[in-house]
Amino acid sequence: MGITVQNITGNTAMVIWPKMAGCVDSFYSIMYHPNWNSMLSSYSRKNFQKEERVPTTRSSFVVENLIPLTTYIMCVTCQSANPSSDQCRVFNTLERDPASVSNTKKELALGIWLTSSVLLLIIAAVLLYGCLHLLYRRRHERLQEQNRTSKQEHKEPWTKSLAYTSEELSRQSQQTQDAEEKHPGGIQLATIIENPSVCNEPTMPSSKSGERAPTTDSALL
Repeated sequence: MGITVQNITGNTAMVIWPKMAGCVDSFYSIMYHPNWNSMLSSYSRKNFQKEERVPTTRSSFVVENLIPLTTYIMCVTCQSANPSSDQCRVFNTLERDPASVSNTKKELALGIWLTSSVLLLIIAAVLLYGCLHLLYRRRHERLQEQNRTSKQEHKEPWTKSLAYTSEELSRQSQQTQDAEEKHPGGIQLATIIENPSVCNEPTMPSSKSGERAPTTDSALL
């Protein structure tokens, strides 16, 4: 079939094949497999690790993501048919390109940097949330303390006034009790004086005294 493999590097290889008349209305199948051993493996389609389908308008294809310093077999068939030995080529990939190694290192460094940045942002967000929550809690406690203090300040004068009134009433009651104990008749006298109608009430003589008066006068006579 005249298949050739060119531009082999550590990770890529380009395969070229002549056009087949039987694949005009179909597609080409490019099958390849690493660590090929012709003594142990047959040219069966199921023995190939990867397969690429290419339109019939093309006659070349660049295979990527190969393993450096590895032996590969590559076959080109029509419509995923089982290849024959004349449709395959064996080749060895080269060492990894310095450019690809540099790109890999850059990608690795970029991935590490991005991961570290995301972790730092998460830690900073957690710390900021903790600080804001702590500040809010302290401010809330301070406001509660201020409200409690103001309530106590408003309540204190009323409590003092109530205590003073109770103390004054108790003192007056004690004075009244002492006065009653020292002058037991003074309260009645004061009550009589306050009610003068009791003193002004006329005293009416009884019927017995009226009857006895004439008897005495008659006896004298």
